[in-house]
Amino acid sequence: MDLYEAIRRRRSVRRYADTPVEEATLLRILEAARLAPSWRNGQCWRFVVVREKETIRRLAREQPLGYQINRWLESAPVVVVACADPRFSGRRGDQDFYLVDVAIALEHLVLAATAEGLGTCWIGALDEGSIRRTLGIPGHIRVVAMTPVGYPAEDPGWFDRAVKAVARSKHRKPLEAIVHWDRWGQQSPPPQEGGGPVPTDGAEGGI
Repeated sequence: MDLYEAIRRRRSVRRYADTPVEEATLLRILEAARLAPSWRNGQCWRFVVVREKETIRRLAREQPLGYQINRWLESAPVVVVACADPRFSGRRGDQDFYLVDVAIALEHLVLAATAEGLGTCWIGALDEGSIRRTLGIPGHIRVVAMTPVGYPAEDPGWFDRAVKAVARSKHRKPLEAIVHWDRWGQQSPPPQEGGGPVPTDGAEGGI
């Protein structure tokens, strides 16, 4: 599967088959994350790969918004918790760049997982303190996000369908709504020598 196909196929999976993920496959997708760029090549990211069922259950039953919104995680064979050591990143004005560093690395992992036929689901709603205690993460390490990793179940289940319906998960804004050419407000590309406008196929993604 090439990169563009992986981008198109990536979607959030909230129900997993009872099939283990091979360690060699896990190492390949972690290697993809390791190769990501970062602030001054500080490589601030740290990953906790959780495979113990009881620990995954504890992560699933936490209540980051007062509810067990991630209870569906219990079906995942693996959960990857993406963390950062901010000392190995930087700041730009009032923006902490470790969030960007980890996001780039985790997206590398997600796309590599998609290319391997695996499902993922980027989770930002989490209780950082509770996850620290559950996984023994030191206080100076920030917990940024986590994702399950596993083979998608054939039937996504009612919860996944409901989330996608509410979020209109396949909807993506057209390029004209998000791209400015040469300066803000110029939303049509300038004429190209020997050609017309940049072609797009209107492909939709999936949350």
